[in-house]
Amino acid sequence: MDRTKRRAPVWAVIALLAGAWLTGSAGAEDAAVFRAGDVSVEAPWSRETTPAARAGAAFFRIVEAGEGDRLIAASGDVADRVELHEHVMEGDVMKMRAVEGVDVPAHGTVDLAPGGYHVMLIGLKGPLVEGESFPLTLTFEKAGTLGIEVRVMDIGHSGDAGGHAKHGG
Repeated sequence: MDRTKRRAPVWAVIALLAGAWLTGSAGAEDAAVFRAGDVSVEAPWSRETTPAARAGAAFFRIVEAGEGDRLIAASGDVADRVELHEHVMEGDVMKMRAVEGVDVPAHGTVDLAPGGYHVMLIGLKGPLVEGESFPLTLTFEKAGTLGIEVRVMDIGHSGDAGGHAKHGG
């Protein structure tokens, strides 16, 4: 048997395995980091929605390596309106309301997470499907605009923040 014919399948298998490994590691949620100026946005995610859902939300961690900044807007084509929101307790009732911005402390972090600050997607143009992603643009006072890619996770995903916005230094 010709030796080149025996080797071709081995090299093909190696190439396929290497490609699968590289693709798998590149798609990991924690690998998604987007930067503008002193601001980094880590692991943006959203939950899948039903086809009838008219709203969704996006979550992520903001890390500020400089003297502080403020997230002042979010935009995208995934919904009719994209707004910054927070959950607040009023008496015994949890309410959601729009906010004009989210302060990010100097050399600190803010988690946009379920139960706290988040990006609200109002008037979804279609369902958010697990495994897919969609773009958003974030605007910061100092760092300017930053394009991010939001990965859609399963409906039970809760992220790393434990359900509450956290501020830290």
